[in-house]
Order: sequence, then structure tokens, then C-alpha cells
Amino acid sequence: MTAADVSDHERGTAGRQAWAEAYAELSAADRRAPLAAADLDRLTLAAFLLGRDEDGDAAGTRAFRENLRAGEVARAARCAFWLGLRLLHRGEPARGGAWLARARALLDERGLDCVEHGYLLIPVAIQGLATGDPAAAHAAFSRAAAIGDRFADPDLRSLAGMGRGQALIRLGERTRGVAALDEAMVAVTAGEVSAPVAGIVYCGVIAACQEVFDLRRAQEWTSALSLWCEANPDVVAFRGQCLVHRAEILQRRGAWRDALAEAQRACAGLPTAGGSPAVAGMAFYQLAELLRLRGEFAAAEEAYREASRFGRWPQPGLAQLRSVQGQSGAALAAVRAALDEAPTRAARCQVLAAYVDIALAAADVPAARAAADELAGLAAELDAPLPRAVAAGAAAAVLLAEGDARAALPALRRAWAAWQELDAPYEAGRVRVLVGLACRALRDEDTAALELDAARQVFAQLGAVPDRAAVDRHLRPLAAGSGLSAREVEVLRLVSAGRTNQAIAAELVLSERTVERHVSNILTKLGVGSRTAAAAYAFEHGIR
Repeated sequence: MTAADVSDHERGTAGRQAWAEAYAELSAADRRAPLAAADLDRLTLAAFLLGRDEDGDAAGTRAFRENLRAGEVARAARCAFWLGLRLLHRGEPARGGAWLARARALLDERGLDCVEHGYLLIPVAIQGLATGDPAAAHAAFSRAAAIGDRFADPDLRSLAGMGRGQALIRLGERTRGVAALDEAMVAVTAGEVSAPVAGIVYCGVIAACQEVFDLRRAQEWTSALSLWCEANPDVVAFRGQCLVHRAEILQRRGAWRDALAEAQRACAGLPTAGGSPAVAGMAFYQLAELLRLRGEFAAAEEAYREASRFGRWPQPGLAQLRSVQGQSGAALAAVRAALDEAPTRAARCQVLAAYVDIALAAADVPAARAAADELAGLAAELDAPLPRAVAAGAAAAVLLAEGDARAALPALRRAWAAWQELDAPYEAGRVRVLVGLACRALRDEDTAALELDAARQVFAQLGAVPDRAAVDRHLRPLAAGSGLSAREVEVLRLVSAGRTNQAIAAELVLSERTVERHVSNILTKLGVGSRTAAAAYAFEHGIR
């Protein structure tokens, strides 16, 4: 039996994308007699899509050699390109780079004018994005797109178009970038590209949409990716990333139980089932975030560690965990370091939002103010509903901590409306807590109680245990459990707003000596050793 004896049926299973059947049949044929180069290409593709990386590498290596032996240099270079790209994706830069170098050397030695030159520009452009040179990346992706047009290659055109969109976004040209992403998706949704390219473009476009906080597009393409995965039930290669994106969307919409299930499924199947370390890191970070919000702190910490082990930056989530655990110093140090390392404007926006919360919990109002001001500037640049909502809430929280509840309320109302529009119940609930505290500071106890109770119901439905517990503390009488007198509560409010004893004395028409005595009594009753610690207690218990 020879390689030519592989049946049309066995080849056809790959053609109709029955990948598991194709893999089994081509493997059986290969055991009967070594496959020819074209069938080895099919076997390589099936193995990759099924998550059988080692088998795919072996078949791809054989396909490279068979094509080279047959004088099909361009096809051999294409095999080397895909081997290299997949190895890079799996976190093996030495082996991946070696295969890409081999492909370039082959084409250069033979002086071939072929579409494979365009494919070999893709990893060069990706490196430009990774090293913070989006202009170089855009130039390389554009050259690749031109080659794809010249050779009428839909796979290369789609890959290069996605990359151009990503690069334009990094260059600050959001409108052009998103348009390029949409154009790249046309060939994917029309079924004009191969399965591996479809999966790559889906995942890349969704990540780019999230980078510019275009939640509508991210949700739309995630739904399309889910349908694509359902239509290709054998495909494992992109399933983990699909599950992570689904978990992110479900979390935002308030379906935390479903989001947790999707994140756990993603983690359970990674990184062994065709997933890269980067995707595994994404999955564990998403799981950690959900566990933290649910109050499962030990499990969350372990998930953050797993995310870090797979190369995922564990911040700002880990810093937020430390803050809610009462480790203010560690939380502030971590979030400051994370701010210095934020690789993109979108990442910096996320870290700044966490910085405001952490700084306020530590009663470091000036640091919170600086972070909120920078966040407002970034939100204006990004010009998208989500960062605007985040920035408005952060600015209002700082105003409240500074003792200006009257100015905080309009910003809080805007933030609440924005989160409602984005269908984000958790974030809307957090804003309602601040509205309640602002009303309380303005002596409107009835409205405060209504807002806090509404927020508590949201947190109870979501399973946000720490937030619900915090609202329960806010709903208690101000001095409950502390032994503070009404006058001491007034003094504590002003201490938490950063007032000096002299300023407090002037505002309450008391002597400085009397204020000193009140402050001393407050510290004793609360069991804390400093004004900063007393201010942190006031913030935690809604004394504003």
C-alpha cells in the first residue's frame, strides 16, 4: 500500500471539518503506509485543532520534510511557519523562532516570490505589538495584507487585517482600528478562511474590542465564537479562550454562578487540552476575580497564584484581595507597582480604578484623588461608556471621602445611570452604596437606608458576600458597637475628612483641648492607634 492509497473518504472528513474522524482515519492510513505531504498537512491540522500538540508537531515536521523532498519549497515554508507560530503561542520561543528562521532561509535561498513571505511578516508584527512598537507592527501587518491581496489569500488577509486593527488601536486610532477588525471578521463569518485562522481571528478581535472597552462588539463576537465552537464540537484549540470570554461577559451581566462555571471549565481543560500558557493564565485570573468577589479568599489567592504561574499578571486583583483582607500596606504597595507596569492604557485604567478603592480603604485620600484625576483623563481619551462610568464613580467616591457629599451626589447619579445602561448590576450596586453614604452625610437617613437596602439586595442575589457584609455594617446605627457618642461621631467624620484638630475646633465651635480629648477617646473606643486607622474605620462603617 502506498501514500496514494489514502481514500477520498479519509481526506473528505478533514474537508468537511469532522476533525476527530479525520484524525483517526488519517492516523490509521499513516500506520498502513506513510502519508504523502498533502495528507500529512491534513493530519497536522486535525491534531492541532483537537489539542494534540505533540502529535501535530510530529506530523508537521514530517510534512515539512516531505514537501521539501518533493521540491515544494513554498509549501515546506508554510509548514515551518505554522509550526513556529504554534510553538510561540505555546510559550516555546526558542523552538518556534528556529522554525520561523528556517522558513525565511528557505525562501531567501530559492528567491521565491510567494505568499509565504506575507505569512512570515505576521510574527514580526506580533513582536512589535508585544514590545510596545505599534508603528512597526502596523507597517509589517500592512505589508502582509498587501501580499495577501496580491495572491488572493483570504487567510493571510484576515490575519493581517486583525493585526492592523490591533496596531491602530495601540496607536490611538480607535475608529480606524475597530473598522479594520470588523473587516477582518467578514471573511471569518462568511466561512472563507481555514479553521485555525478563524479561531485566531475570533480571539484576537474579541481581545482588541475589550482593550478599547467596546463591550457591545466584544459580546457580539463572543456569541459568534460560541456558535462557531458549537458548530465545530471536535475543536479544542480555541475553546478555553471562548469560555474565558463568556465568563467575563456573564460576570459583567451579573450571572456570576454561570460565569464561575465557565471559568472553572476553562481552567479544568487547560493548559493540557490544546491551550497556551497565556490562555491558562487568563482562565485562572478570571476564576480568581469571581472567587474574590464571592468572598472565597483562600481559593481566590490560589487561583491568582496559578494565573501568575502561567504568566498572567495577577494585578490589580491580588492587590484588591489584600485590601479586603485588611492588609492595606501590602495592597497599596502592590497596586502602585502594578500601575508602573501597566502595559496599555486599558490596563492602566483598570489599575487606577482599583488604586482609588484601595487608597480610600487605607484612608489615603490624597493618593485616591491623584488616581481618580488620572483616571478621569484616561476616560476622556478612551471615550467609551465603561471607562466613563468607572471614572465618574471613582471621582464621586473621592469627593465623598473629602467630605463633599453634596458635590459627590450628581457624579454618583451619572455613574449609576451609566452602569445601568451597561447592564452591570454589581457595579451599579456599588455606586448605590456610595449614594447611600452621601445621603447619610447630608443627614438624609431615609434615602440613605433605601439606597443601602437596594444595594444589599443586589449583592445578595449575586453572591457578593463581602459587599453584602459591608452594607450590613452601614445599615447599623452609626455608633453601634463602637461606644461613640454623637459628638465623637461628628469629630470622627471630620478626622476622616483629613481635618486638623484646629480646623475641627473651629468648625464645631470647640476648644482644641476638647477636640484632643475627643480624638483620644475615639482612638481608645475603636481600639486603634492612629488618626489614619480611625479614618479607615469611619470609611468602612459609612461615617461621613
